[in-house]
Amino acid sequence: MNEGIDVSHLNIYYGDFLAVEDVTMHIAPRSTTALIGPSGCGKSTFLRSLNRMHEVIPGARVEGDAIIDGKNIYAPGVDPVDVRASVGMVFQRANPFPTMSIADNVLAGVKLNSRKMKKSEAEELVEFSLRGANLWEEVKDRLDRPGSSLSGGQQQRLCIARAIAVKPEVLLMDEPCSALDPISTLAIEDLIRELEKDYTIVIVTHNMQQAARVSSMTGFFNIEGTGKPGHLIEYDTTEKIFSNPAKKDTEDYVSGRFG
Repeated sequence: MNEGIDVSHLNIYYGDFLAVEDVTMHIAPRSTTALIGPSGCGKSTFLRSLNRMHEVIPGARVEGDAIIDGKNIYAPGVDPVDVRASVGMVFQRANPFPTMSIADNVLAGVKLNSRKMKKSEAEELVEFSLRGANLWEEVKDRLDRPGSSLSGGQQQRLCIARAIAVKPEVLLMDEPCSALDPISTLAIEDLIRELEKDYTIVIVTHNMQQAARVSSMTGFFNIEGTGKPGHLIEYDTTEKIFSNPAKKDTEDYVSGRFG
């Protein structure tokens, strides 16, 4: 049952500082939504609030609701660890565990959730996840080699395989291509289009062309000035945001006049 994501009146704080103010949006299931905007406008902070990674920072907290597949992830008594099992995260820089083998990297999240698995089950999950990340053919003969032996683009796909292995409903990606060369970037973009058949994907990107290529909906975040909170200025179909936005700020940003 995948109902997508419903965020209402979400305020995100670091201590007393309001970093992101009053975000309300619906993210459709099995689709890719891009979040764009200048640096420091809160889009990555907002992304991390969708799997409660934000709270890892001392003093950080969230007010408001984020309902993912019918469950409010901020309801009292909800365990953030359970949230992170159903909402996978892929970071800006590929972060495989360097001393772990490729296979163990894939299984790291599953083992963290203390799921005991038979060897055959583990092998099946490794293949399923690496196939899902379009990496299986490249690494199937060296699964016992360290994750760090892969190229940058392969390491990022390994991190996507690790996120897929816990069988999440949602995949969050924080600028997954910013450290990659153009060929690896295209491979990740192809993969995102493939994965959205099964997952709800939210991606933060500074690359407008990338947002236009991979997403069906785009949210534009902006900030009035240093020390002010970030806001969701406009949220619409990607086509409309890039060709006929409703707000002047959005138009100025997508046309390259600022940011």
